Amino acid sequence: MNHPQSSHCFCIAMLSACLAVCHSAFAEPLSLHPTNARYFLFRGQPTVLVTSGEHYGLLCNAAFDIDAYLNELASDGLNHTRIFAGAYREVPGSFGITNNTLAPTDDDFMCPWQRTDKTHRDGSPIFDLTKWNDAYFDRLNKILEEASKRGIVVELCLFSPMYKPNIWDVNPMNVRNNVNGVGDVGSLQVFTTDRDDLFAAQKKLAEKLSESIAPYDNVYIEICNEPYFGGVTKAWQNAIIDAIVAKQKAIGTSHLISVNVANKSEQIQSPHPAVSIFNFHYCHPPIVVAENANVRGVIGENETGFRGNADFLYRTEAWDFLVAGGATYNNLDYSFSVEHPGGTQSGYTSPGGGSKKLRQQLGILKRVFDRLPLPELHPLPKRFATASNDLVVSAIGDASSQWLVYAHLELPGRLKDQSPESFTQTIQGASIKVQLPRGNYQVATIDTKTGKETVTHASAQKGEPMSIKLMPFETDVAVRLQRNAD
Repeated sequence: MNHPQSSHCFCIAMLSACLAVCHSAFAEPLSLHPTNARYFLFRGQPTVLVTSGEHYGLLCNAAFDIDAYLNELASDGLNHTRIFAGAYREVPGSFGITNNTLAPTDDDFMCPWQRTDKTHRDGSPIFDLTKWNDAYFDRLNKILEEASKRGIVVELCLFSPMYKPNIWDVNPMNVRNNVNGVGDVGSLQVFTTDRDDLFAAQKKLAEKLSESIAPYDNVYIEICNEPYFGGVTKAWQNAIIDAIVAKQKAIGTSHLISVNVANKSEQIQSPHPAVSIFNFHYCHPPIVVAENANVRGVIGENETGFRGNADFLYRTEAWDFLVAGGATYNNLDYSFSVEHPGGTQSGYTSPGGGSKKLRQQLGILKRVFDRLPLPELHPLPKRFATASNDLVVSAIGDASSQWLVYAHLELPGRLKDQSPESFTQTIQGASIKVQLPRGNYQVATIDTKTGKETVTHASAQKGEPMSIKLMPFETDVAVRLQRNAD
C-alpha cells in the first residue's frame, strides 16, 4: 500500500541524517571560540560540552550497543561522551564498578591491533602490534558517524596509566600479550621515552588515530587519562603531542588536543603550545577555573564521581563548574552497562552516581547555557552576588545585559554518614542580592530539576544592590537576569 506522507517523512529523515554526516565530513572541526577561547565553537555556534556518560568502554567493548547509548544521551539533550581508545582495558572488579563497560570479555575486547592465532592457555588473546584491526576502526567510524548525527562531540582518550599490575597483565602492549617482544617493562614504566620499541608502537597508534578521525568535526584527542598516576612522564606526553601535531600538519587537519592536568586543581605551568583543552577530575569546589584564569584554552572537568550516588551531588557540581567559567562537564554514569546501554541499570554499587533523572537535569543546564551569550561571558567576583540562608552563590555574565546567578545549600565533598534527604529539603524565604547597573530587568527563576522558569520583573537603582526574593526550592536554584533595552 502506498503512503505518500510516510514516504515524505522518511525522505526528510534520511536527508537530515545524510546532512549530519556530510557536516561532519566537511565542516571545520570543534575549535576554540575565536573571541573567547574559554569556550568552544562547533558547527558555527558557541557551545559548552555537558554529559553524564558511560565508563569509557563504548569503543573497546564490542558488546556495547552504540545506537542505544547515543540515543539516550541525545534524548536528554547532552552533547558529549568520552571514550578510551582500546590501548587500555580493565578487568572485572576494577575500582568496584558494577558491570564495568571498560572491562570487556576477551571475546568482546576491541583493540586497534590485530589478534594473532596464538592465545594463552586460558584462551586470552595475543596481538601483533605491527598490524591494525580493521573491525576496530570500523567501530570507531560508526561511533563518530552516529555521534555526529546527534550533535555529540566525542573525546577520544588515547592512553591511560596501568593503575594496578592486573590491568597491565591483560594489556596488548605488555610483552606477554604480543608477538613483537615489545613491552618488557613493569606497569610503572609503560609511558616513558626510555624504551624505543614501546614508544614507537604508541606513537604509531597516535598517528593512526589522528588519520582515522580526520573526516570528522565532532571529536578531539586527549593524550592520556590521569597521567599523574602510574609513571607517565611529561616528556612522553609532549613527544606524543609532537607526533600528533606533525601528522595533523601532514594530512591537513586541526583537531583540538587535550591534556588531563590533575585531580581537583593545579595551576597549569608551561603547557605544550598545541594543547587547547585542559581537563581536570573531581573539581568540587571548582577553584581550578579561577586559578587558571590566565591560561588560553578551555578548562574542563571531564570526569567526576566518588561522592555518593545522589543526583543532586553531580547536578550541583555541574552548575558550579560551568558558572565558574568551565566549558566541559562529564559525570561518570554507572547506570550504563552492556546489559543496560540506555542507562537503566539500578542498584549498582559503583563509586558514584548516574540516572535518567540526572541526565535530564544536566540537559536543562546545557539548554540554559545555550541561551547565554557565551563569547561575552566571564565569571564574576564574589561581591557581585550574595545570598541569605548560608547559601553558596556564584555568578557569570557579560558586561552589560545578561547574568546567571546560581545558589545552593552548602554540600559535603562526599556523602558519608549524612542522609541525602537532609540536603533536599524545601528552602523558603531565601533571597539573593546582585550588584547590577541601573535599569529594568527580566528575572527568570529556573528550577534546576524540571527546567520550569518563573519570570518576574525588577529594577536596579544606581549604587544599590537589587534584592530578589526566591521562590521555595529544593537544594539549588538558578536565576537568569536580562536587562531591558532603554
